[in-house]
Amino acid sequence: MTKVLLINGSPIKEGNTFIALSEVAKTLEQEGIETEIMQLGNKPVRGCIACQTCKKKDNGLCTFDDDVCNKLCKKAAEADAFVFGSPVYWGQPNGALLAVIQRALYADGKDFSYKPFANVAVCRRGGATAAFSTMNMAFQMLNMPQVTSQYWNVVYGRIPGEASQDIEGLQTMRTLAYNMSWMLSKIKTTNTPARPKSETWSPMNFIR
Repeated sequence: MTKVLLINGSPIKEGNTFIALSEVAKTLEQEGIETEIMQLGNKPVRGCIACQTCKKKDNGLCTFDDDVCNKLCKKAAEADAFVFGSPVYWGQPNGALLAVIQRALYADGKDFSYKPFANVAVCRRGGATAAFSTMNMAFQMLNMPQVTSQYWNVVYGRIPGEASQDIEGLQTMRTLAYNMSWMLSKIKTTNTPARPKSETWSPMNFIR
């Protein structure tokens, strides 16, 4: 069965980000797609220190194994698509979530590459589009098709539970789920290669 992994990047387990992701998950389940919501949690998360240790191993895991990063990497191998959700802090995604994303994609890019993704930003009032754009950039570097909706994937709410009152935001989440279901169905049923043609990466630094 096709599976979508949803990552709740909020330290609050069942707050407004959870409500937004749950609306996506519920709709995907109705479309016959298995889902799992993974909680980032509120324990300390390390940032990448560019040690390159993960590149010397072939297991796709970060050298730091004391937070949720490697748990995400292991689950990524079994997922067909991803939805990341984050609250907006100072016009940006949760820093802990960004740290995990950066480490996971660098250490375990093979289990993310070419799989559809979507991001969701949840805010009180402003900064959602900036946070949403920031979240999208890392995944675009791994040739991952982006699933869009009828509007930017934004849901509003301040006090935990208020997101359930954002009628348009929740509809945007359902439309996102329908679009992801459609894309996954096309990928699974059409007689196309598992991955498009690609060239060997030709990196070029501006400073010689």
